[in-house]
Amino acid sequence: MRVPLEGHRFLGLFPPYRKLEVLDHPQQIPRSPSPNRGFAVLWNTGLGNLASGIRSVRARPPGVALIILLPPTSEMVDQDFLLELMRACRPHSVLPFLPEIDTDELVAILRRFPGQFDVEVTDYLAWRGMEVDLDTRRLLRKTLELSADIRTVSGLARGLYMSRRALGRRFMSRGLPVPSHWLHFGRVLRGSIQLQDPRANLFRIGCDLGYPDGFAFSNQLNRLTGLRPSMMKSCFGWEWIVESWLLKEALNGHLSPTLRNMLYPTLPTRGQEQPGAGALRVAEGSNDPVRKNQP
Repeated sequence: MRVPLEGHRFLGLFPPYRKLEVLDHPQQIPRSPSPNRGFAVLWNTGLGNLASGIRSVRARPPGVALIILLPPTSEMVDQDFLLELMRACRPHSVLPFLPEIDTDELVAILRRFPGQFDVEVTDYLAWRGMEVDLDTRRLLRKTLELSADIRTVSGLARGLYMSRRALGRRFMSRGLPVPSHWLHFGRVLRGSIQLQDPRANLFRIGCDLGYPDGFAFSNQLNRLTGLRPSMMKSCFGWEWIVESWLLKEALNGHLSPTLRNMLYPTLPTRGQEQPGAGALRVAEGSNDPVRKNQP
């Protein structure tokens, strides 16, 4: 259904994606302990003050995808400000000026596989507050990039030109989930986005990612994120899947207290348990519950 955009600054697109809902403010979207699955906000930047718009979209709930609609060329602000806009808001997609838009077109945009998978995911994590030094950020990007082909932590360490011990220590010292979790999450996130294509086949995607079948892929997705492949047929986008994984890692004690409090300030603590205390042991492969079931 085509929707005229004139006069509407913020619009919400929610499952089952039949219509766009007018929002006074992105904070109208309810926050919940678990991510809002498949939610998106369309921001018409040609209306209202840009600075206040930036503050509004930055306050959107975690996992909600942002689609930015640029103003007409005649009203375009300078390029430096647009670059700052991209950095501050971390949009899912940016569209040229349109007088109206079809909800099916927005759904296709949400379903798209990121052009630079590793860059877009790590940029989203940085926007969410997972700030790390440049070398570690490079390792995270490379891990997500290699997740397309590498199946084991040993292979990952070779691909990063590091020992498994050094790699595990690097992640542990930054309060991050262990390398195996990043590697396997990169795989299931890739598969989850691919499953959003109406023509997708679970068995084929699972096998392409190195799993023996679709059932094994489904189990790994559920283990890491609490989600099932069937959800990808009705909820689109990928930011909410990242949030589902982050929340599961936080609940399981795989984030440092500092990082956990930064990402989830209202999440109850785990008593005296210190997240990451066993990270090096897991990274070294002595007791990795995720890796031991993988091919």
